[in-house]
Amino acid sequence: MIIDANNLILGRLGTFVAKKALLGEKIDIVNCETCVVTGDRSKIFERADRFLKMGIPAKGPFTRRMPDRFVKRSIRGMLPYKKERGRVAFKNIKCHIGIPDNLKNQKFDTIKNADIGKVPNLKYINILEICRHIGAKI
Repeated sequence: MIIDANNLILGRLGTFVAKKALLGEKIDIVNCETCVVTGDRSKIFERADRFLKMGIPAKGPFTRRMPDRFVKRSIRGMLPYKKERGRVAFKNIKCHIGIPDNLKNQKFDTIKNADIGKVPNLKYINILEICRHIGAKI
């Protein structure tokens, strides 16, 4: 299954992908940088800054700064990744920035319930902007 994450809400996308991965499907997510997080821009940036300052740089927690890794890490939080079935499900999920050459001619699915147009709240921010704020060089 190939999912186009363009204008999809990250949390809703993550729960859908986590359920499908636990059922044994292999999932590719393309255009991860255009996925969105709802909420106030300043509060989202504050949360990202707080997570960056946590811990010790040598020991972690380590922050994923690239959009594909950021999305995959948020999906990991929705899986029982410390158990065997969660680890297997996590390996079945692939995230990509843009559309890779091997997936260009295939059909992409989208999740209608996760579209940003369904939400009455107009406050949201792209994953790309969050990642640039925390230090991604894109």
